[in-house]
Amino acid sequence: MRVLIVDDHPIIVSGCASMLAGEGDIEARDAGDAETALTLFVEWRPDVSVVDINLPGASGFELTRRMLRHDEEARIVIFSMNDDPIFAARAIEAGARGYVTKNDDPFLLLRAVREVAAGGVFMMPRLANRLAFDKTASLANPLAELSSRELEILRLLGKGSSMTEIADAVHVSYKTIANTCSLLKRKLGARTPMDLVRIAIEQRLA
Repeated sequence: MRVLIVDDHPIIVSGCASMLAGEGDIEARDAGDAETALTLFVEWRPDVSVVDINLPGASGFELTRRMLRHDEEARIVIFSMNDDPIFAARAIEAGARGYVTKNDDPFLLLRAVREVAAGGVFMMPRLANRLAFDKTASLANPLAELSSRELEILRLLGKGSSMTEIADAVHVSYKTIANTCSLLKRKLGARTPMDLVRIAIEQRLA
């Protein structure tokens, strides 16, 4: 089984690669950013891609969409620090077939890789239960109404990217980004672009 690990933290990559290599039937390669990952994905054709959300440049959500444009059968597991069920929901909406957090038992990632490789889906029961039953908590989160693309733009704002840089990163026009920022301000009750930056940082997007 070929597994592509996309993460910009060398310790995370090393740990994942070591765990997967210990299985004997898995070959792992890695990439530290979305552009490199997409090139390797197209050339190597991994059976499963394990993708972090917070990557340099385009996020894991955007990378997931790009991978699926190249191969609509791509099998992707999002592997993130964020354990908010909203992010799990947006990952599934973007086309991922699994979501695992870095705070849990690392062998859950191995389980997710195998289940997704076999054509299944995987989400930790804790997150699945919160998605299904914890509607009140979701509604209280200011990010609950945002799409995965809106979350991506908010994340890039939080990292200090200009609207021109964001437009280049997500492959849309400057006007689209400007319109989305206006919509974000309305949805999040923000008055200025700096308010959006603050919200991104407070919500651990940046």
